[in-house]
Amino acid sequence: MNAFTLNRRAIMLSAVAGASTLVVPAVGGPGSAKAHAGSSPSGNAGHYRFRVGDIQATVLSDGIIGGRPRIYASDATEAELEAVLRRAFLPTDHLTLNLNTLLMETGGQRILIEAGAGQTMGPNGGRIFENLAAIGLGPSDIDVIVISHTHPDHVGNLRTADGGKAFSRAAVFVPKADWDFFVRTDPDLSYMPVPEEFRQRFAANIKNSLQPVANDVELYEAGDEIVPGLTTLVAAGHTPGMATFLVHSGTDQLLLTADLAYHPVVNVDNPWLPGPDRDKEAALASRRRIFDQAAADRIAVLGFHFPFPGLGRMLKTDSAYVWVPANWQF
Repeated sequence: MNAFTLNRRAIMLSAVAGASTLVVPAVGGPGSAKAHAGSSPSGNAGHYRFRVGDIQATVLSDGIIGGRPRIYASDATEAELEAVLRRAFLPTDHLTLNLNTLLMETGGQRILIEAGAGQTMGPNGGRIFENLAAIGLGPSDIDVIVISHTHPDHVGNLRTADGGKAFSRAAVFVPKADWDFFVRTDPDLSYMPVPEEFRQRFAANIKNSLQPVANDVELYEAGDEIVPGLTTLVAAGHTPGMATFLVHSGTDQLLLTADLAYHPVVNVDNPWLPGPDRDKEAALASRRRIFDQAAADRIAVLGFHFPFPGLGRMLKTDSAYVWVPANWQF
């Protein structure tokens, strides 16, 4: 056990015995994060404001999706998975995944990281527009949209119901390797642990969602800096070209995990392999490398599918990691 690993049992016992003393520093330093006043039309806020150095950041929820827990923990036994879910007070027949997009406001631009699902993955997505409205903005106020990978829950909102551009002014950046695999070909999705009908709909939703931006999409290679303060990180495995993101300003950093993990209970606290990973070995290597960096450098983390607002830290244990949610800042 080195300086950046902790005994898993000690962490969990400490969390139970002394939760009131556990403080996770806010992104951007103590006192820098501010919750946005007011509530969404549905009752609870679907936006959460904070700062990363000089960058104003806002998590904007696009709602929720989900599925059978087995999909997201492909190598767990049924008994293990059920026991872990029960211990975490989660249902054993359905795992809810949040859709946490991030709005950056910096250098006179508004940059949206991930577009969200819309209705492509079920009826509970598509809430990003009401959450933009709740902070006084609309789709035409977005200058840049950066996509980590082209699965429907990340690109679904790019298309309006009538087939037009939902974000009329925005330049859209998509990983080139994903564009080549999912858009320019008919992708083989046989690796996905879902029925064939779902796979066909999934592939069609990718193409349909991206069609409105096809003529002017910006294709990037993971590792590029898209705008000052936003660097893409190589994270291939889940898809051919998936990137994660590092938002940085001054000494402050925020790491966005994209789909390295679906839920902290099954992919962080327990290192089970997500079934939708196209190349599970490459995805595992990306997950370990980036999670190790987050833990070693004590970088604040935003999990796209983690319980809203998805902010926290990674601790490395002797066998996996532990997710420590950040304290809510008012």
